[in-house]
Amino acid sequence: MTPEEIERLPYRPCVGVMLVNAQGEVFVGQRIDNPGPAWQMPQGGIDPGESVETAALRELGEETGIAPDLVRVEAESPDWVTYDLPYELVPKIWGGRFRGQKQKWVLMRFLGTDDQVNIATEHPEFSAWRWIAPADLPGVIVPFKRQVYEEVLAQFAGALRA
Repeated sequence: MTPEEIERLPYRPCVGVMLVNAQGEVFVGQRIDNPGPAWQMPQGGIDPGESVETAALRELGEETGIAPDLVRVEAESPDWVTYDLPYELVPKIWGGRFRGQKQKWVLMRFLGTDDQVNIATEHPEFSAWRWIAPADLPGVIVPFKRQVYEEVLAQFAGALRA
């Protein structure tokens, strides 16, 4: 695909989850499909007719095994955050139909215990997981998503301090 063809593609509607524990640390998972360090917060597509919150709770369960009764939804990003895939990945991901993603982010407080996290789900996306300080997030994320994480941190800064 040429850069011009890619520029004409739409963004895939997506939701992201910033899951924070009682210590104020953020959940990240190591992508199972990437041999190098590729940590990220849970995220995925929004199904037709699905609300942002419903999609966020579904994705959280699908990727971490965490049930909705183990979290409290605290905030939703006011704006969509977009990112473009690197050109070489566009034809390989989502059948070349999207140039990247537009995401709404949901901040959730984890009310459970670490033993209630189970990344060995039906369709696992993570090979490992951990809690990290919010300030450390951008440093562990793949470079093309780093700006998204910085923007999400800025949008949720007040809620994270509370």
